[in-house]
Amino acid sequence: MTLRFISIVMPALNEAPHIERAIASLLPTSADIEYEVLVLDGGSDDGTQDIVARLAQENPRIRLVPNPRKTQAAALNLAARIADMRANVLLRADCHAEYPPGFASICALALKDKASASVVVPMLTRGKTCMQKAIAAAQNSRLGNGGSKHRRGWTSGYVEHGHHAAFDRQVFQDLGGYCEDMPANEDAEFDRRLTAAGHRIWLCGAATITYFPRKTLTALARQYFAYGFGRASTCLRHGTTPRLRQIFPVIVLLGCVASVLLGALDPRLLAPALGYLVLCLGWGLVLALRTKSACAILAGLAAITMHLSWGAGFLVRLFQGRNLKAQRPSGSSGISRIT
Repeated sequence: MTLRFISIVMPALNEAPHIERAIASLLPTSADIEYEVLVLDGGSDDGTQDIVARLAQENPRIRLVPNPRKTQAAALNLAARIADMRANVLLRADCHAEYPPGFASICALALKDKASASVVVPMLTRGKTCMQKAIAAAQNSRLGNGGSKHRRGWTSGYVEHGHHAAFDRQVFQDLGGYCEDMPANEDAEFDRRLTAAGHRIWLCGAATITYFPRKTLTALARQYFAYGFGRASTCLRHGTTPRLRQIFPVIVLLGCVASVLLGALDPRLLAPALGYLVLCLGWGLVLALRTKSACAILAGLAAITMHLSWGAGFLVRLFQGRNLKAQRPSGSSGISRIT
């Protein structure tokens, strides 16, 4: 592929506190890069649309586009259809993130230079409020992320999955785009089809982003329940089994539930659940001492929330019993090839 035009795609829903900063960090500064910014809004009512409209007046390359289906998968598929015909690169961006200088150019050039169909990037989380800092500490730690390559920082190399950034638009369309019946984990499901088709994914360590996590444990629980639910959907669709780091939250959840129930008969059987609790809380204490942040002591609670919610989401989806076979995603029908 030759680098011509980048279409930056940003799904949004009630992101007024973050979106202006995110867009500002995304805009290419190189005169060699032509671009557009498509903000796919799912019906925000917090002023997000007004902010984007104002930015569009200042920079006509920014466009506000309604996203009736609201999901990120639908947003990317819609963008692939309506993006400027010159665009051969789709750049997926999050409102809850800040991007390093030249992010769009770095990702687009890596897509070209590494002969890959997708570029993914490392992601480090950072908080502002005390609980958000604790959640960030948990997500940055191995206990919270399981050692995922895209959570380790500035590493580069070919991978099977990572935090999505840039796509070869033609390949994205040829594969049918994202599966829109996936509530989450649509990125991993797409990567499964992408690699099965013989394409490669490059993890670009030079484009590490800063991500701002949820601010409360309740919001974190909802997010990770959806993550677990989505991962199970991917496994069912493709007939695959999760990796050990992915099945760990399920084992923890089942073990803790069994320990608590059996503990009513014999208090000694509470040991596994109490041991897990002590492990996580102790991990939070270690992180607090290591980072010299009093807020990080709550990282143990965040890790517990992440594990149990992820495991619950996975089991709920698994027990629904609908074994989805690998197929062209339902959301692909609206994506047409560009010639």
